[in-house]
Order: sequence, then structure tokens, then C-alpha cells
Amino acid sequence: VERQRQQREAQGVREERSDFVVAALARQREAVEAPLAAGQLEEAAAQLQALQRLLTESVRCLAPYEVRQGQEAVARLQAALAARRQELQPKKKFAFRARKKEAAAGAEQRPAEPEPEPAPGAAPGCAEGEAEEEPLCGFRGAEGAELELGRAELLQRDVVLSGLRGCRVRLRGSANTLRVRDCHGCTVLCGPLSTSALVDGCSECVLVLACQQLRTHRTRRSRLYVHVSSRAVIEDCAEVAFAPYSWSYPGIEEDFEASTLDRSKNNWNTVDDFNWLARDEPSPNWSLIPEQERITCWD
Repeated sequence: VERQRQQREAQGVREERSDFVVAALARQREAVEAPLAAGQLEEAAAQLQALQRLLTESVRCLAPYEVRQGQEAVARLQAALAARRQELQPKKKFAFRARKKEAAAGAEQRPAEPEPEPAPGAAPGCAEGEAEEEPLCGFRGAEGAELELGRAELLQRDVVLSGLRGCRVRLRGSANTLRVRDCHGCTVLCGPLSTSALVDGCSECVLVLACQQLRTHRTRRSRLYVHVSSRAVIEDCAEVAFAPYSWSYPGIEEDFEASTLDRSKNNWNTVDDFNWLARDEPSPNWSLIPEQERITCWD
């Protein structure tokens, strides 16, 4: 009887705590929706980050369906924020074309050229992906820049870094996937990803990645600090070296929880080289970074 009484009391406490957390999440959702409707995107992004943090901290107090509802609400708000950011893009394009026409009107004309790429290192937000109608979060074409995205911008997004030269990129948050393509001389610091990372056509880069799957193609003279759940794969690579993931920032533990990565399982030193089939000899295309040469402080 005493055990049943204690169980009833514990159940009551859990239900009371769950009701309190659900109400707090509802208030925080409203705190995101109000500035979003008013066009105050930076305020909305900050409140959305607070909502994600509250949801992550409250998982143990909520029933599974309540967690799902919270995650769906965060995803909807993230999509709405991204759509609002994208609405501002046509104005920038119109101004750019106007300048182009002015320049064209004032001098001897050459045959019309195609419009140039968007401005390098554009604001948090969006570089075009493979499907032009669905932009992906990230940066493209910047040189020598400090680039950064936070938790609200990254939340379960597919991120692309393309054509960067000599840049330092910080991605603090839990994105869904990351693609790093045709980058040279860059340092990329990335929080935990929910799924995969693809590195393609890069050279002389330092990449710090935590993910479920890692594929590296056509990459030269680069160093990767990784936390990877499965075996990493390289193909058509040379002089790539690996070490364990070593970046840290405030809130990274919450991002690992959000990504569902298993922190106890890291295959950073287990790499499959698709260009090296000899089982009795190690691949000459990759190596381990000596412990004394590994970077442990990134800021």
C-alpha cells in the first residue's frame, strides 16, 4: 500500500512538472511568433534558440508525444523564419540588377554577360544548393572571412559551404547535414550533426566535425578532427590526417543531445579507403595526426 501511495505521488509530481513545462514551451513559442510576425527576424531567431534550449532541457519531464509536438513546433518556426529571410532576397537582387544596368548604359558595350554570383559570404542564411528552388543554409564564394551561424539558423538544416578561400567558419548548433565543397585553406568548426558530413574537392583545410557518417572525396593535404559513429570513408584522397574531435563551446552538450549522437562511440581512427584494397598494408592516403601536433584550443 505504501509503495502504491509513493508511486501515485511520484506520478502526480511528474504530471504537474509536465504541465508546467508544456505551459512554458507554449509561452516561448508565442515569444518567437510575435517578433516573427512583426518582421523582427533577429529577435525571432534569438527566441527560437531559447525555445530549442528549453525543449532540450525538458525532454526528461515530457511524454514522448509532447516531445514530438515540441520538435514539430520548432521545425515549423524554423521553416517560417527561413522563409521570412528568403523574402528579403528579391529586393537585393533588384538593386544589384539596377546597378548593372546603370553601368551598362554609361560605356561602350560588350556583349551581355550572365549575372555574377551572389555576394560572397552573404548574411546568415542562405547559399543556393544543388536544387535552385530550395536554398540551403550556408556560405559560398567568400575569401578571408570570419563566418558564423548560430543554433537558431542551423537547427536541423542542411548546410552547404562552397568555394570558400582562406575562411574560418564556426557553426554552433545542431544541423542535419553538412557539405563542404571546393574549399581551400579554410578552418571549419562544426557542432554535432544529426546525420552525415560530405567533404568534396577540398585542399589544405582543417575540418572539425561530429556526425553519424563521414565521406571525404577528392581532398588533399587536409586535417580532420572527427567524432563519427560509423567508419569514415575516403575516396580519391591524398595526405589527409585524422584526430579525435576537440572543439567545445557553450551549449555543445545540448547540441549533442539534440543530434542524438552517441558520445561513447567514436571511430575517428577507423577509416575505409575505397582506393586501397590491400588488406595487409595500411593505406598511404591517410594517417593519424601525432598527439603532440593536435589542436585542442580553437579560440
